Parts: sequence; structure tokens; C-alpha cells
Amino acid sequence: MSDILNDPMPQLPGYALRRAHTAIAAELAGRLATLDLRQADASVLILVGANPGVTAAALGRQLDIQRANMVPLLKRLEDAGLIEREPIDGKSQGLELRPAGQERMRAARAIIDVFEAEVLQRIPAEHRDHLVPALNALWR
Repeated sequence: MSDILNDPMPQLPGYALRRAHTAIAAELAGRLATLDLRQADASVLILVGANPGVTAAALGRQLDIQRANMVPLLKRLEDAGLIEREPIDGKSQGLELRPAGQERMRAARAIIDVFEAEVLQRIPAEHRDHLVPALNALWR
């Protein structure tokens, strides 16, 4: 029996999108690992850098991360000296990047920017301008 299958699956948009995501996510994860960061870590650092004083709840909503998963993620970044909490009022705390967090965020952003440019180069030129709007239409 041959190992080659007649595979109609790549013609299904959801299947193709999942396979593309899996491949892209694994590649980016490997690059960010050189900074000892996960993709969620890098996303948090970038968002905190762009929104000093943001709350953990707002970050979780933006990134679609449940509170139960957000707590250990933020603890890991705090323990690494990358972020810190600052009181906003009697109840809320905002997040700020520490100097090491700013450096790591800049390094992560550089890796991500190069990676994103490389990803776009894989797309035929006539489709590049439409890719991100089409993807955003699926989840926004």
C-alpha cells in the first residue's frame, strides 16, 4: 500500500488555516525561544509597552487569555524582572515594563518584524495586500 493519500483536506479553508497556523506558530516559537519567551509572553510585553498601566484584565480580554492562564503568565514575567505592577487605585493595578522588559520587548519585536516580513514574502505578491484584512475578517 502506498503512503501517498488522495487528500481533499487542503481545499477546506478551515483546515488550510489550521495547518498554516500550526506551521507559522511553531516557527515563530522557535525564534522567540532564543529570548526565553513564549509567543504569549512577547504579546504581553508588546501590549504593556504600548499601553503602560494597562490592567491584567484588559490584557486578557485583548489577547483572549482566560484569567486562570493570565495569572501564571504574568507571574513568570514578573519573576523574570520584565514587568511590575503599579497601584492605579485602591483596587486595581497597572502593569509596566521594567528596563529588562523594555529590552526584551524590543528584541522580541525585532524578531517578530523580520518573521512577519518573511511570512509575507511566501504569499504571492498579488495577494499580500489582502491577506491581513481577510484573516481579520474571520475573527473581528
